[in-house]
Amino acid sequence: MSTLVAIRDAALNSGGDYSPAKEKAATRGVFNGRSPLLHRRIKLLLGGFKFKLLICFAFLSIVVWFSSKIGPFMEWNPHPDSSVFSPSRGGFTVLINTWKRNSLLKQSVAHYASCRGADAIHVVWSESDPPSNQLRSYLNDIVLKKSQTAHKPNFKFDLNEEDNLNNRFKPRPDLRTDAIFSVDDDVIVPCRTLEFAFSMWQSAPFTMVGFVPRMHWLDQKTNGMTQYKYGGWWSVWWMGTYSMVLSKAAFFHRKYLELYTNEMPRSIHDYVTKERYTEL
Repeated sequence: MSTLVAIRDAALNSGGDYSPAKEKAATRGVFNGRSPLLHRRIKLLLGGFKFKLLICFAFLSIVVWFSSKIGPFMEWNPHPDSSVFSPSRGGFTVLINTWKRNSLLKQSVAHYASCRGADAIHVVWSESDPPSNQLRSYLNDIVLKKSQTAHKPNFKFDLNEEDNLNNRFKPRPDLRTDAIFSVDDDVIVPCRTLEFAFSMWQSAPFTMVGFVPRMHWLDQKTNGMTQYKYGGWWSVWWMGTYSMVLSKAAFFHRKYLELYTNEMPRSIHDYVTKERYTEL
């Protein structure tokens, strides 16, 4: 017997009145009720969802547990411990390129002398006149005064006879560190940021780690010659990527000074000499 008939018979047997409204209400109840097939489908759906949810929860639990185990070994510390820069473990040489900007040079030397990782500070001097004794004395004193460690950075001028950007890449046989931080005299990188970059360089010492990104892309290919287009800071910002780091504020291995000077094609040196304002 259907639900509709049961309701109608119950109403008649109980002495109640039968009306179309009651019949309509009963009919609505029949169509809104869950049929056995629909009920089974919903149970299957919920069962599958619960199973997937259980699997996801188990997977996330494993990931969290695994991360907690390997976390101490993979953690990035933006402010490394000072023991990393002890003399026994080495530091870096700051190579400052300058030209007729003594006020900026004084600020730059004073700042980098205060950074714990600085083992030595070399000033690439490319003026026709050598630095005055007064400037030498001032910079030597400021290095000793600003240094934050017992191991005072070694300070010296690297003198060159001509003004040439290639001078900043000349080999220096008296270096005590493999790490070179090449920087222009008008660029000041905070010490804690510099030390973090140095720790990153130590993890991959034959790469270049720096603060001035640039990019290039294929422009055209004509007569078998490939030409590239150079993009400055705004290209990096707009594209969200970069393909090179400039040496005006970057760490690299000292072996590249030798490779640049003695292995690089002479045409590259000539181009740098001619285009003296090229970003390097």
